Amino acid sequence: MRHGRWLELLRGENAARSAVVGGGMIIHAISTFIVVTILPSVVREIGGLRFFAWSTTLYVLASLLGGALCARLLARVGARGSYRLALPVFALGTLVCALAPSMPVLLVGRLIQGFGAGTLSALSFTMVRTLFDEALWSRALSLTSAAWGVATLAGPAIGGVFAQYGAWRAAFWSVLALVPFLLILVEQSLPRDLPRPAPPSTRLALLNLCLLAGSVLAVSVGSSAPQAAANAAGLAVALAGLTLFGQLEARGRRLLPHSACNPVTALGAAYATMMMLVIGVSTEIFVPYFLQVLHGMTPLHAGYLSALMSAGWSIGAVGGSSQAVGGVRALLTAGPLLLAGMLAGMFLLVPQSGVLGDAQLWVIGAFLFGQGLGIGAAWPHLCAKVFAFAPEAEKDLAATSITIVIMVANALGSALGGMVTNLAGMTNPGGPEGAAPAAAWLFGVYAVAPLLAFLTVGRLLRFRWPMAQAR
Repeated sequence: MRHGRWLELLRGENAARSAVVGGGMIIHAISTFIVVTILPSVVREIGGLRFFAWSTTLYVLASLLGGALCARLLARVGARGSYRLALPVFALGTLVCALAPSMPVLLVGRLIQGFGAGTLSALSFTMVRTLFDEALWSRALSLTSAAWGVATLAGPAIGGVFAQYGAWRAAFWSVLALVPFLLILVEQSLPRDLPRPAPPSTRLALLNLCLLAGSVLAVSVGSSAPQAAANAAGLAVALAGLTLFGQLEARGRRLLPHSACNPVTALGAAYATMMMLVIGVSTEIFVPYFLQVLHGMTPLHAGYLSALMSAGWSIGAVGGSSQAVGGVRALLTAGPLLLAGMLAGMFLLVPQSGVLGDAQLWVIGAFLFGQGLGIGAAWPHLCAKVFAFAPEAEKDLAATSITIVIMVANALGSALGGMVTNLAGMTNPGGPEGAAPAAAWLFGVYAVAPLLAFLTVGRLLRFRWPMAQAR
């Protein structure tokens, strides 16, 4: 029966619907991996090295906004209308990126592109419940994970090949070419009589969302200035914004479940652990640049070596997801320590080449894979803790909040990484002389994040697991 259900998902009208679900996520994911791979080539041609991290930060923040508005978009224009809006918005952003004469223009394109991609990503999850029978939901949801796997393989290849031959703009054109194919699939496979979902019963906590985005942008704006005082001011504004966000969450409309912003509660400890782990692995966006500038790697090889982190996350999540209670405690404890150790290894090896001879890049690859393994092994159990400890009436909110936490932590980690690397010299003096101390500071500072996660997960494990959720 199990195999029959897989076949049922992949044949007849379900095959095209599966392509719609997976296609939206592939477009979102592949855009992420391609840009990480080509970005060193981009800044060499059009400049803007001090805005290196902004490309990821703005894309993720816009994706967060697009995902948050998806439910309201569906209620207003339906599934077909939502795709008809999201795909052209993504295409417009990609076109701006492909034609960008300067980094500021490219960042505008990434902002537009991210909004469309975030909407497509949210639609992929939503369409599973709409398009498939309940018996197929778990397998249809696995298509979204498979899409990330496809992007992990294809993104570095597409971006690396084009960057290697000095044609990074063609990487954006190749992504743009996917849009009409998905739009045709949508028009042909989505039923005309799909009912529109009811509008959400609660108003969107827009102020809370703006505070999160503004806090991240404050760090990014501060990091683009060469003066340490400006960087400190940006960080102070961000901390103030996050503090106000926590206060609003405690007493008004919320993006997160009740008590999620209080780290002394079980739910707060789970979210804090997630945040610290995601921030720890957000160094990934800088790795292709350091590998090319400091170790002479080609864009293609640097892109694939960087993708080992994502591969480790997937393997760790699959391999560690079926542990018994004792194994869960071990994984939650060991995951942050493994991630911290791998970042410490990057701190030692990335800033200088030739330390281990020909084996050095292999060891760096192992460190990147180990980073992903550390967060991946702990991640499914952290998600389970969130579901278990969330109030019964807020289980759905807890599910959607995990995506919010990932995106905010990724954007904040990217912005802080830009601040650290710019202050350490990546922009001035730049080149290998600036990249070496920038790498040392980045990996050294970010090794602290998973150590903080180790402390918060220790607190989380002190809370008794609800019996209904016990494994």
